[in-house]
Order: sequence, then structure tokens, then C-alpha cells
Amino acid sequence: MSDTANTPDLITPELVVADLRAIDRVDATRQLARVLQAAGRVTDLEQFLADVAAREEQMATGIPGGIGLPHARSAAVTVPSLALGRVTTGERVDFGAPDGPADLVLLIAAPTTGEADHMTILAALARKLVHVSFRQSLLDAPDAASVARTVMEEVYGR
Repeated sequence: MSDTANTPDLITPELVVADLRAIDRVDATRQLARVLQAAGRVTDLEQFLADVAAREEQMATGIPGGIGLPHARSAAVTVPSLALGRVTTGERVDFGAPDGPADLVLLIAAPTTGEADHMTILAALARKLVHVSFRQSLLDAPDAASVARTVMEEVYGR
């Protein structure tokens, strides 16, 4: 996101769950948040999940096209991050989108001091996620590294 060389990429292969199996949106969000925690990007899992849940209470985060887009700004987040899960075929997760459950879940985590980063991430993703070809490329990618690379190239030009 940032121009500084010291800022980690928004998404890396370690932040992709290529075969997400979740019973509901809370479970899907928890699994992706654990990935962020394991990568050192979330310091307090329960605080971050509480912040995501509070945001989810304001408005459902499902968007058309089979996308779950839970997100939050949180003091538990160290750096703007994106964890992405591809839901196992036949086990789609309901995030409240008008067209049904999600095949892709993208968890956006931003530090509380990062309002601009949070909005930039959301806007950049939203512009790409409306395109069927982009969504399909994420679903069809052979592995986590390909998913992360696709997001960084298509959304951020890296």
C-alpha cells in the first residue's frame, strides 16, 4: 500500500486460505483473522474480531458476485492487511449479499490510525471485484501464491 520499502504487501501467500471450510460468516472471519494473527498483523484476535463484528452489525458486508467483505479498523491491527479465503465448493458462506452466499471472503484489517488506508483498500478492491473476470481469476488460481500475486498485480499494479 505504502510507498516505503519497509511496508509489507497488503496480501501474501501466507494470508490466503485456498480451501476455506466455514460453517458461517463468524467462523470464516475467525479463520481468516487467525491467519492475520499468525502473520503478526493482528496482535489481539478477540479485540479484532469484536471490531469486525461491530462493523458487521452496522450493515451486512456481502456484495454481489459471491463476495464476503468483512472489514474493520482496529487497534489490534499492526499494518493494513488483506486475508482471502476461497470457500470450498458447495459450502458457500452467507454474508448477507442480495444475490446469495459467498465463494470468496476477503477480510480487510486496518489500524485505527489508518482511515485513509482502510478506505483506499476498500475502494481499490471494490473497483476490481465488480469484474467477473477478476473474481474468476481468484477462484481459478492454482495456489495461494497465485491468488496473492493476482490481487497485488490487478489491484495495486505490483
